[in-house]
Amino acid sequence: MHILLREHKEFEVSFCDNFTKDHLIMPRLFKKERGRSYHCYSRKITENEVVLNSDYFVGLDWLTNDRFIQVEPKLNLAVLKSFENISSKIDEDISEEEIQKIDEESEKEVATTAVSDNSENDLVKEVNIIGMLMKIMSYNEVAKETDELLLIDWEAPEIDIDQKKDLLTPFLVVKFLNFLKDIVRKGLKKSYYKVQENLRNRVKGKILVGQQIKQNVFKNRFTNTVCEYEVFGEDSVENRFLKKVFLFCTQYVENNEYYFKNKNDISGIVNFIRPAFEHIGSEAYMQDIKYLKYNPFFKEYKEAIKIGQQILKRFSYSITKTTAEKNSTPPFWIDMPKMFELYVYAKLLADNPDLNITNLNYQFSTHGNSLDFLICTENKKIVVDSKYKLKYNYGQIHDDIRQVAGYARLNKVKNERPKIKNEIPCLIIYPRALGDPKDGQLKIDELFHNKINSYHEVYKIGIDLPFIDSIS
Repeated sequence: MHILLREHKEFEVSFCDNFTKDHLIMPRLFKKERGRSYHCYSRKITENEVVLNSDYFVGLDWLTNDRFIQVEPKLNLAVLKSFENISSKIDEDISEEEIQKIDEESEKEVATTAVSDNSENDLVKEVNIIGMLMKIMSYNEVAKETDELLLIDWEAPEIDIDQKKDLLTPFLVVKFLNFLKDIVRKGLKKSYYKVQENLRNRVKGKILVGQQIKQNVFKNRFTNTVCEYEVFGEDSVENRFLKKVFLFCTQYVENNEYYFKNKNDISGIVNFIRPAFEHIGSEAYMQDIKYLKYNPFFKEYKEAIKIGQQILKRFSYSITKTTAEKNSTPPFWIDMPKMFELYVYAKLLADNPDLNITNLNYQFSTHGNSLDFLICTENKKIVVDSKYKLKYNYGQIHDDIRQVAGYARLNKVKNERPKIKNEIPCLIIYPRALGDPKDGQLKIDELFHNKINSYHEVYKIGIDLPFIDSIS
């Protein structure tokens, strides 16, 4: 039995004879950040029931020893619309009665979409996490920040789910293929590796006595010698292992269209990689790479092999499981605010060719505060905060705006070059309800059209996320 939730949804489960508070497993801790603990979901236990609340993470995990909870990446577009409407209505002279009325209207609008997960609802959309990851992984400087996106418990019992509900496998496949693309772009690593061969009328390297007796002496092939010698080239243990995982990944992509309906991007990566491994063997074993030493110049190998091992674990080293309609997966969780943050990072780089890792200042930190982005160009400085989890309460939205405005008053931010005399502009970037794609670009020169009126130099802009049902 499993409990299916979407993000920021509450679910009540009554206790019974075979389901009591003693059966519950403690929610998993995803991370600790700035003195605060973030659990993958929260719960409130009473005498008769447990109330489960999904929060900032999507994934699945054991609720008891025989029940699991699954949180899908579904956004309520009514919340996004409420955020846009309230942030436009923020006024210095608004009365308490008007604030209460706005909150009640927003709450009512959001509540109308609180339907069961099996119902059709145009305002509840599933975020295409794999599409977001493809965008993130297309920039090396952004891809380096993805280590903390995912939490996997390989030691826990696996959970049986439908292939379409499995976010972990396509997530790992996309990461692996992008790291492999970087390896191919740089050129496959050449190294010395051992080769065994039954040579005729010659000896090379070391004679393998045991195999020589079995293959040649017992069969009266006295002119042949089984030898082992070293060769310098690309057909090394590391490259053979990567080729083996690559074959698993291509098989998976071809047979699972749910997250790869638009195959142009992923097919382009696969076609770019394939020729480089055409003459590389695919015979490789886990023990062969266990004690590998990695060259700092080929640092992508370490990460690619690490993810490759995880992918082979997912399929239990059997390529036939890549086509199965049902599979089992270890408990895993994905940090969606972090995912959105990195998606914004990639969008800023994509829409502003002049920006780079130096003047974008990702996660600029000072005095326990951490800005998502501090953009510093020759004559501009902008404090940028990405907000994935939006509020529809007037006071909470006010707090979000005050937070980003407070960042701009930090001395370290003010003193960062270039120094400007006036107040530093602040920008809130948030996911919006579906709109004109032309309006969702993050070009620096065009970011200041949508001002939050009651604040000086505070702006907002919404960007579209890829949704599953919006893929052509």
